[in-house]
Amino acid sequence: MNPKPKFFVVCGDMLDAFPYTVSQNSREFPGALELREKQYQDFVQVFKELVSDVKLVCVCGNHDIGDTPTKETLQVYKRQFGQDYFSFWAGGVKFVVLNSQYIYVPDAIPEETERQMQFMDGIADPKAKFIVLFMHIPLFVEEPEEEDFYFNVPKERRLQLLEKFYTAGVRYIFCGHYHRNAGGRYKKLELVVTSAIGAPLGDNPSGYRIVNVGEDEISHNYVTIRDSTDFSNSNEDTSNSNES
Repeated sequence: MNPKPKFFVVCGDMLDAFPYTVSQNSREFPGALELREKQYQDFVQVFKELVSDVKLVCVCGNHDIGDTPTKETLQVYKRQFGQDYFSFWAGGVKFVVLNSQYIYVPDAIPEETERQMQFMDGIADPKAKFIVLFMHIPLFVEEPEEEDFYFNVPKERRLQLLEKFYTAGVRYIFCGHYHRNAGGRYKKLELVVTSAIGAPLGDNPSGYRIVNVGEDEISHNYVTIRDSTDFSNSNEDTSNSNES
């Protein structure tokens, strides 16, 4: 890409294996923690290939910390990926990363839920050109008033947070989790759900989203891997090539 993006964000589920022991989750199995560690090492190895001036931003997903996180799984996440919620600036835009498990299951680690709520109270900033949120589980998939299901935040908390974010000046939220492209609007706030690179479940094949920050708005488009990667020379020896 030219120019290169400011950063590359993974909207959760960097790994597939949960950070649980067998007794804590029926979806786990003997050796799962060892498998998770192997997946983590693979993730690190792959993303070492990211060019140094494109920063990697990781968003905490349910597979990364568990459907019902614990203090132990939180420590596993922080050891592997760092802080689970934070903010940063790029090009005059304030970007905010949230841990959606504290929103989805607020009673799991109530003290962490409270800390993130206090953090969210400080999202507003008049200096920001735009305020953009990243979170794994979308507040809604298609419309704010939709019924509750696995892939969205329960409506009672959803509507409260949408209004809270809107009042704070947030106009864009980017999410994952649904494994399909989706999204909608709450007032003038756009929520964008992006399909998966690794395991898409809908009609959209593996891909990623390119986001462009303009003077008056943020635009975006979904690009499939098959349409953006040249495999024509994949079997040739490029060890002496100067191209990157």
